Amino acid sequence: MYERSREDLGNIVALEHVNVRIPDQGVATAFYVVGMGFTRDPYLMVGLDNMWINVGQQQFHLPTGGPQIARAHIGLVVPDLDVLTARLTEVKERLGGTAFACSTDGRCVAVTCPWGNRLRCHAPGPEFGRMTLGIAYVEFPVPRGSAAGIAEFYERVLSAPATTTGSAGDRVTRVRVGRAQELVFRETDAPLPPYDGHHIAIYIANFSAPHRRLEELGLVTEESDACQYRFQEIVDPETRRPLFTLEHEVRSVTHPMYLRPLVNRNPAQRQRTYAPGRDAFVPGMG
Repeated sequence: MYERSREDLGNIVALEHVNVRIPDQGVATAFYVVGMGFTRDPYLMVGLDNMWINVGQQQFHLPTGGPQIARAHIGLVVPDLDVLTARLTEVKERLGGTAFACSTDGRCVAVTCPWGNRLRCHAPGPEFGRMTLGIAYVEFPVPRGSAAGIAEFYERVLSAPATTTGSAGDRVTRVRVGRAQELVFRETDAPLPPYDGHHIAIYIANFSAPHRRLEELGLVTEESDACQYRFQEIVDPETRRPLFTLEHEVRSVTHPMYLRPLVNRNPAQRQRTYAPGRDAFVPGMG
């Protein structure tokens, strides 16, 4: 018999983008496009005040401004870790004098962007479903004793399945936010840097009930439009004690950008070795 619950997504059906400000589009292009092999969206945000970087069906949104550093590790799936490492080696000199760094432990490639955002790059595997290029998870360090309350928040306010594992004071909460996507909250004793305004964007199926619950808790911070609102405090649903700050851009599945097709290029294409018909990235491409 099939285990049908394995296919349950819960109310959050997709994590769409991570948004951090960057001060220099030239440096960002060298890192995200040339080094990481991702694709600048050719249709939207093509000026100098913002750039959207396509990563499979997810994006980085990079408005131009003072740099923001997400209090997180951003987990990416990329087709080939060895090819990624070679590309990053090629741009290392160009990124000299920045926070850029790259290392590997055999299981993943850890990359620091020029301003300090931390990426973990994984090869495709069963833990990531059918994803071969994309943002699989975002992992946040959170204060001791907060993981269980965070799980309660996502389950009761946003109707998202959440599990908490580990012993008291050393727990990890995992929130399902789409097919093979997670938000991870790992308890730590380390001091957390101040929140600087970075955000994530999610799509939810039941749009009004979470809004009503967030309003009851006094957490809605922006009524963007008919298809979108925002909040940034994660609280204990019972006591309303603040647990973690992270702005969520919440969109309905009727939002006009839901399931928008994203252009992804094949970064292996070169002028001298050009192969006709191979410009676009195709999942599973050899």
